[in-house]
Amino acid sequence: MILPAIAGVLIILSVLWEAFEAVVLPRRATRRFRVTRLFYRSTWIPWRWIAHQIRPTKTRETFLSFYGPLSILFLFVCWAIGLIFGFGLLYFSASRGESSPPSFLTCLYLSGGTFFTLGVGDVTPHSWRERWLVVSESGLGFGFFALVFSYLPVIYQAFSVREVNIVLLDARAGSPPTAAEMLRRHTGPHGMDALQQLLHDWERAAAEILESHVSYPSVSYFRSQHNNESWVAALAAILDTSALLLASIENPCTRQARLTFAMSRHTVADLAQLFNATPQPGDRDRLPPSELQRLRTTLTQAGFQLTDTEASRKKLAELREMYEPYLQGLSRFLFMELPPWILTKEITDNWKTTAWGRISGFATPAREEITVDDHSD
Repeated sequence: MILPAIAGVLIILSVLWEAFEAVVLPRRATRRFRVTRLFYRSTWIPWRWIAHQIRPTKTRETFLSFYGPLSILFLFVCWAIGLIFGFGLLYFSASRGESSPPSFLTCLYLSGGTFFTLGVGDVTPHSWRERWLVVSESGLGFGFFALVFSYLPVIYQAFSVREVNIVLLDARAGSPPTAAEMLRRHTGPHGMDALQQLLHDWERAAAEILESHVSYPSVSYFRSQHNNESWVAALAAILDTSALLLASIENPCTRQARLTFAMSRHTVADLAQLFNATPQPGDRDRLPPSELQRLRTTLTQAGFQLTDTEASRKKLAELREMYEPYLQGLSRFLFMELPPWILTKEITDNWKTTAWGRISGFATPAREEITVDDHSD
């Protein structure tokens, strides 16, 4: 029977090619149909829908945080099942010439035992074709597990590097990070030099996020350690700050702001394309005229010299149009909230809290209740 053999070979080659593109290939795969992409689409959308039904923020974020690690494990399981099923078809086809050929379930059992190198021996190959298939599958099984064990450290290393940059924003831009806090906290002696260095560091950090998340898109689903932090929120704060520096503030770090803005915008635009997160306007304006005026007043009181002209307002609007639709698309797709430009009330930074303290989340509308610090159990 040639048809089962053809189907088995196609399944095995498809799984191996998917694993190669996901783990080994250091660039984004551009094929229209990919099993890995279908897997993430078919699992993330219902997972996100369930999260929408969960009201408590801490419980919802905990639930969402499970998806990234679990998705990788289940993806490996799907690949393993595909390989076992493909070799089962090959065994089934190779054994058809025997006097008492085994059933397909028996062939699957032989395939699974060989793939995981169980060595039970209650089902044995008889022909040379079957023996060569056993040797090939056992070797492939060893290679598959080596691939899995090498893939996980790379994923968590990329996650760790990303999170270090996000945590460093706590004292520099607040929790959650905002453009107003980032600029306000860099006033005073040497403040502009420190701000220029921060933007320089985030030019590289944005490039690292782009490289790692394009090569390993599953890292994008990993949530940050705190509920009021995310890599999308951090990029939003950096882009907001850079846009404001370019449009409204006369300062010596305009060149660095332009470079950081370009790299960060490149990151959010490419990742939105990667996830097919259509750029779209937000449900509300992140910086309405009243908030822009309050932002200007706060920064002027902090000591920044602002340019408040029609040209500067137009330039700020043009810069925002270049990146905010992509941020909104990523925010909705990944269920990561965007921070405001300026907080409605003062919020305690994450670094000031402990399991015995308290912390608030995104303060976009002002609320009386205070959520429990997510340092606590």
